Amino acid sequence: MRIKTLTLAVWAALNVGGLAAATAWAATPPGAGSAITTDGGTLQVKLEKVKLANGFEVILVEDHRLPLVAFNLWVHAGPRNEAKGQTGFAHLFEHLMFAGTRHIPRGQADQIIDAAGGTDSNGSTDFDRTNYFFTLPSNQLELGLWLKSDMLGYMIDEVDSVSLANQQDVVRNERRQSVENRPYGIVEEALFHALYPEDHPYYASVIGSHADIQSIQLRDVKAFARRYYRPNNATLVLAGDFNPADARKLVEKYFGPLKAGEAVPPVQVAQPKITEEKRIAVTDRIELSRLNIAWQTPAVFQPGDAEMDVASHVLGGGKSSRLYKTLVYDKQLAQSVSVQQYSLSLGSVFNIEIVARPGKSLEEIEKLVDDAVADISQNPPTPEEMARARAAIETGLLTRLEKLQGLADQINYYNQQAGDPNYIAKDLGRYQAMTGAQVRDVAAQQLKKQSRVVIYATPGEQQLAAEVATPPAPTKAGKNERESLNADAAWRHQQPKGGKAKALSLPDGHRFTLANGLTVIHVANPGLPLASATLVVHAGQTTNPADKPGLASFTAAMLQQGTQSRSAQQIADESGNLGATLTSSSSRDEARVEVSSLKTNFAQSLALLADVTQNPAFAETEVARLKGERLAALAQQREQAPAVASLVGNRVVYGDGHPLAANGLGTEASIAATDTVALRQFWQAHYRPDEAALVVAGDLTEAELRPLAEKLFGGWVKPTSAAPTVNAAPARPVAARVVLVDKPGSPQTALAVVSPGPKAGVPVATDIKVMNAALGGLFTSRINTQLREVKGYTYGIYSGFSLNRDSGTFGIRGSVRTDVTGPALSDMFKEIDGIRAKPMGAAELNRVRNAQLLALPGLFDTNRVVASTYASEWAVGQPADSITSLPRKYSAVTAASALQAARTYVDPTGLIVVAVGDKSKVLPQLQTWGRTPLEVRDVNGALLPAAVPAAPKP
Repeated sequence: MRIKTLTLAVWAALNVGGLAAATAWAATPPGAGSAITTDGGTLQVKLEKVKLANGFEVILVEDHRLPLVAFNLWVHAGPRNEAKGQTGFAHLFEHLMFAGTRHIPRGQADQIIDAAGGTDSNGSTDFDRTNYFFTLPSNQLELGLWLKSDMLGYMIDEVDSVSLANQQDVVRNERRQSVENRPYGIVEEALFHALYPEDHPYYASVIGSHADIQSIQLRDVKAFARRYYRPNNATLVLAGDFNPADARKLVEKYFGPLKAGEAVPPVQVAQPKITEEKRIAVTDRIELSRLNIAWQTPAVFQPGDAEMDVASHVLGGGKSSRLYKTLVYDKQLAQSVSVQQYSLSLGSVFNIEIVARPGKSLEEIEKLVDDAVADISQNPPTPEEMARARAAIETGLLTRLEKLQGLADQINYYNQQAGDPNYIAKDLGRYQAMTGAQVRDVAAQQLKKQSRVVIYATPGEQQLAAEVATPPAPTKAGKNERESLNADAAWRHQQPKGGKAKALSLPDGHRFTLANGLTVIHVANPGLPLASATLVVHAGQTTNPADKPGLASFTAAMLQQGTQSRSAQQIADESGNLGATLTSSSSRDEARVEVSSLKTNFAQSLALLADVTQNPAFAETEVARLKGERLAALAQQREQAPAVASLVGNRVVYGDGHPLAANGLGTEASIAATDTVALRQFWQAHYRPDEAALVVAGDLTEAELRPLAEKLFGGWVKPTSAAPTVNAAPARPVAARVVLVDKPGSPQTALAVVSPGPKAGVPVATDIKVMNAALGGLFTSRINTQLREVKGYTYGIYSGFSLNRDSGTFGIRGSVRTDVTGPALSDMFKEIDGIRAKPMGAAELNRVRNAQLLALPGLFDTNRVVASTYASEWAVGQPADSITSLPRKYSAVTAASALQAARTYVDPTGLIVVAVGDKSKVLPQLQTWGRTPLEVRDVNGALLPAAVPAAPKP
């Protein structure tokens, strides 16, 4: 699994108990070529479903909002179809689908997608299905169908013992990273082990066990392909800018000749019943304890499923939910609350998850959770709670459909799970007919103590299965290892040529300035009735006083904790009522407040943003509460090896005393010392209109935005004093070295290989980005290809530049298997030397340059991304055309200019290697590798006094 995706439930808005929901759907035609309509006041998607003679289904969704086409292929097989003793099989097969086909050699499919300007290229496995997706420019419709049809019909032709062994290594590395080396990963696995008997398809985690993954044989892979990877067990959704008649012809050409397999019978498994509470204790390498309480609940789209969805929102759907208010806000026992109805075809899971604050009792938390569950089982949710849930989910629905790939995936979800790709109206109807009493009744029926699983996860040593050795990988395939399911055709060997490309057009931000100096940037996007805003100020980490690290992020976090006219809970409730997403944060150069909502609620949502920005209260009680939350967050960082590697990397690359060397959260001492006075002084100095910009993107005209901005922000008073100066000191890195941070028992080593880099505005920025794409920025980059696809050392490792206003960094980050830490670093540095040695060849340059240039429209496909990106560009002082000028600048990159960028900005002699892993196993490898000096630091980056043992003599 390259990534994990979750399918959003689709909910409606309506009037309940006199409280109007966020929006009444008006009967309107689709906007700006959108396939999404509200005919008759019901949200619908205009689509066409076609079934070929071989049983292959294609669903066509014509949508001309962007010059893109989303390809979303669902194979109707997942862990629910695995045989006993083969956990993780479906997920391993997902990886093999990317390993090459009869007509597309291994590794080339991803390169072809890059060269075409593809985005969102990935695959994922869930219990009920496996999906494969990418988005291409619309002139590459035929190319996408050629790729997808070859993956489905001709992948098995190229699977042999070599490719199987490689992907077994990759998947096991993914398990180490996502389960064993991720906080609470083994806890989630234990939860499903307790909910289901061992012979149930949902018993094991999707990724499977090391033993089962390693035991899979080539004959098993072929049998799985013959049974499940056939055209009559798959559905393709095409969503985007195409002509349906042309698409139907091409689908018939590429998928029509594929042979159907035997009909796949439905999986018939009775939902098991838990008749006695199960209580389990799990120890994990964690800082904060966690409580999980879970039940088996009705299957997706079955009676009771929707009611449990609503119950999950009432109990744990954000800051306005019951459990958040009680456990996080009022009693300050919990760091976080999450409640989810995980809807599946063989029965769903209702899971309550509470992370405790340091030193707080899980027993006390459980008692309060029990009280909340008992209450919702006895008393209906209030009309206000029902309305808040509907408003929030309504916005979530449209936000999901805003992105073409999200639209395509939602259609495929409905097609498989409901049997109807256009199920939206019926899905909405479930919620329109629902009452609070029904939620109460279903909760009372489902959430019984005797039918639940309770897990206490506490700090301690992991109890893992016995280590499974990684056998030597075969170097060549055996005789007669390959077979075919479909006849070859000469025309399939030729990659289709793209049609005439449409001119690249990126979102164009128009600027105007209010009298108080506030810059306003408007980016029109009339596709869907949504809008997003980002208010950005020069109040990031670089503005922290030397003795108050973390003050900028503390101030940003406090903005939502109450204003002069609203309490923290009133802000949460109002945001929930509007279905708005309101956040505040800070980073290196700026702080920002962001909000997204339906257009009809945008004026009120923006008013909320204006209030928290201009009128924060900084109440002492809220400051004290947030101190506890931030101290717990520091503890959580220590749980995560990649986070530790990043934090230590910042310290060594910027040097002690630099504001960017410190943890953005601050330290225990600085958090404890922060008070209302310091927060208010920081806010008064840095939150000012002449040092801020408001970016609005969405279905809003400038004529609508101007008076709204003037009304809400025109009264923001510009101080008479000059704006404070920002700390623009250059980085003061330690000399090149290797830094080891001990994480005993870790199955992986988290790496951060870092050095100072260029700052924003450097004239050769696009040359740097194209060069980096080849080195480590893309999945197909040299570093990731060598360490993942060739050697199987890692699940993924990437490089990148952070171009800040007054400084910058270069870094290579990822996690590798503990026992190959040294070899992985050796290979990494060889690739660095290679990118500096000679210019890229024409084919590689064309591919990585197009991956930046032609992908641009797909990178600006949501209002939130557009607003956020324009805000970031303003924050680092870039000109108004910094985004719209990108096509011209990328087109000018040459092999020579990319080589010069590598030689100038990637110097292997200056790189600092930070490795977070098991010292007993990693240290000898680092000593053998030979890079010096080698030192050991703690999780905060402080040098430990103990000397590093000398390297063994050869």
